[in-house]
Amino acid sequence: MKHLDLLRKSAGAALAIALGDAALLKLGTPLGPFLFTLGLLAVCYMGLNLFTGKCGFLFADKIPLTELLLILLGNLAAGWVFGWLLSAADPSLAAPAAEKLASWELSLSFFLKACLCGVVMYVAVLLYRKGTPLGILVGIPLFIFCGFQHCIANVITLGAARSWDWSLPLAVAGNFAGSLAAWWVTRESN
Repeated sequence: MKHLDLLRKSAGAALAIALGDAALLKLGTPLGPFLFTLGLLAVCYMGLNLFTGKCGFLFADKIPLTELLLILLGNLAAGWVFGWLLSAADPSLAAPAAEKLASWELSLSFFLKACLCGVVMYVAVLLYRKGTPLGILVGIPLFIFCGFQHCIANVITLGAARSWDWSLPLAVAGNFAGSLAAWWVTRESN
């Protein structure tokens, strides 16, 4: 029962991010990045499970690795499906998704952009936990305008493009590493 609830909340988080990604794919910049903030606002305020919002709190919240892995798998599977459904509902999303996908590469630069997104996600959620949504309202447009890579948004884009790319595991690893690094350098000393 606990694992089903975990997966349900992971699918809910993927849906919230998919709505933001749809706005980004449909409208581009400058409006899309600001509308994308709805995704993380919904995740935080509704208590949903988003891998990139949880991995930086792995040690602080004592999240079992099996739970974090289930959250990731739930986000990835539901995210791809929601991306596919969004482009089925609005076929005009497929072309910008494919264009975005064509810019991804297996490179150190891509990995570092994913690490930086992990840092932004950790800071945004940390600020939310401290009582302000400003980290989300500023952080999400920041990572999008800077071209940082968010693994769950990327899998939704892959679904919209009806494709797969090996850069996805690199984005997962980078988001995880960046979030943990941000936690480590900002944690309170005992």
